[in-house]
Amino acid sequence: MEFKSDCMEPASMRPSRVLKKLRAGGTAISTKLNLGDPRVAEIAAMSGFDCLWNDMEHVPNDLSVIEQQIRAAKAYDVDVLVRVSRGGYSDYVRPLEMDAAGIMVPHIMSLEDARAVVRITRFHPVGRRPVDGGNADGAYCAIPFEDYLKQANEQRFVVVQIEDPEPLAELDEIAALEGIDMLFFGPGDFSHGIGAPGQWDHPRLIEARRRVAEAARAHGKYAGTVGSPETMAELVDMGYRFINLGADVIGLSRYFRDMLDAAANKVG
Repeated sequence: MEFKSDCMEPASMRPSRVLKKLRAGGTAISTKLNLGDPRVAEIAAMSGFDCLWNDMEHVPNDLSVIEQQIRAAKAYDVDVLVRVSRGGYSDYVRPLEMDAAGIMVPHIMSLEDARAVVRITRFHPVGRRPVDGGNADGAYCAIPFEDYLKQANEQRFVVVQIEDPEPLAELDEIAALEGIDMLFFGPGDFSHGIGAPGQWDHPRLIEARRRVAEAARAHGKYAGTVGSPETMAELVDMGYRFINLGADVIGLSRYFRDMLDAAANKVG
């Protein structure tokens, strides 16, 4: 008797919600998570965001925390984008192996820097990312080897942050690189880098924001940045298609302050 089980059928990688929306011409919305509890990720995912932006550059969350938040988000078909710390190749690929839909590499400073990111985050024929397949993104070896490489290149996205003045000299060449999906403009560090911290209306910052969107569009890539409900229409008109709105720590802080202010008004 031949035994057959559905469990033996080849698996497929979960498609990226962000890429599906962007490839259809839409705008994807994320929110940033600093807090490490997976329940925070679940609440945000339940709210309807397309993507949760988790941070390992500035926030002391370890990989086990990120892994649990990825699982919480996936339950609602929500992507997780992990901003990695600048380190070795393992720092870049482990979030992908835990089934993050994308990674964001901060402070890209040159074309050569961006090329190195592609080399270690993309599989053949684009790059030389180290292969495992025995983790969540490869369905624990249930996705056939060649399918795994192909699906990872198609359904996982690589974001490079343009948040310094230095890479602007090679911006078009960076945007043209195969394997880079998105240029993400970071106004905070950019204002710092030009010696005008917090001057959001500085002419050099405004020009850089415009140039990032134009370079992405010219080379068939996507542009991302931070925004607000009030600035979204302007950013979309400029060409931005991935916009981060707010952060968990901002929302929680405002809730507590507003609640105390309301209570104070009641008691005088």
